[in-house]
Amino acid sequence: MQAVAVQPACLGLYCGRAVLAANGSTEMYGDCGVCPRGQKTDDHKICRPCTESPDRYDWLYLGFMAMLPLVLHWFFIEWYSGKKSSSALFQHITALFECSVAAIVTLLVSDPVGSLCIRSCKVVMLSDWYTMLYNPSPDYINTIHCTHEAVYPLYTIVFIYYAFCLVLMMLLRPLLVKKIACGLGKSDRFKSIYAALYFFPILTVLQAVGGGLLYYAFPYIILVLSLVTLAVYMSASEVESFKDLLLRKKRLVVLFSHWLLHAYGIISISKLDKLEEDLPLLALVPTPALFYLMTAKYTEPSRILSEGANGH
Repeated sequence: MQAVAVQPACLGLYCGRAVLAANGSTEMYGDCGVCPRGQKTDDHKICRPCTESPDRYDWLYLGFMAMLPLVLHWFFIEWYSGKKSSSALFQHITALFECSVAAIVTLLVSDPVGSLCIRSCKVVMLSDWYTMLYNPSPDYINTIHCTHEAVYPLYTIVFIYYAFCLVLMMLLRPLLVKKIACGLGKSDRFKSIYAALYFFPILTVLQAVGGGLLYYAFPYIILVLSLVTLAVYMSASEVESFKDLLLRKKRLVVLFSHWLLHAYGIISISKLDKLEEDLPLLALVPTPALFYLMTAKYTEPSRILSEGANGH
């Protein structure tokens, strides 16, 4: 065991030396290799504990990843409930309860245990998410494996959350559906649960492969998807005026839900660093819906066809 000053250089972007002992200002370091969980290399290639708190953008990212299973739950519950069952509302509430409890438990079991706060390492660049791609091979034969979670805990905490969501769903939802989903056939009442058994593995793979890309792109993904799904829903529901929106409460709920997503996307992009400049952007939230309602009557296919026929 030697001081780092007389040790050979530590190669690799994410390889570091763990602190083995400290005596005042003097520290003794181990060999160059992977940093322990919850630590990240500093500028001197020394493994240092993650002591920072996630910033606002980090929390918004975690919120986005937490919303994905909830939105998918709601979508498939609505898709398979149809108009025959009155149990959809209770299933929606149960899904919200499952995801909320899973999120709270995930924060409680994360370091520091028992607190809703978590400690993290700051994300500096995209490669921080993919340390496995930066293991050095000094002699081009032997590889020094330095793969660790440089974005601790933003990568693994999502997997833990999905696991808790899945466990809670399997414990609560089948009992609820069996009790109240009387309007559906035996083969249909559990389809929303079966759908979750498919999309949870897909979300897990998505986080494992594209977690870093999602971290940087999720605000724009929210805006694009919310705009597209709102237009598709209003078109499929044949909403062409404000009166059509007011006919059913469900349409208003869907509209306000999309507005919340728009606002979330705008906040994620702006980060609300300058409140006096960023808050007015939230006034743009209703713009897509208003634009659709004002232009829907001019894009009605039957009207376009009739005007084309009259033109001839």
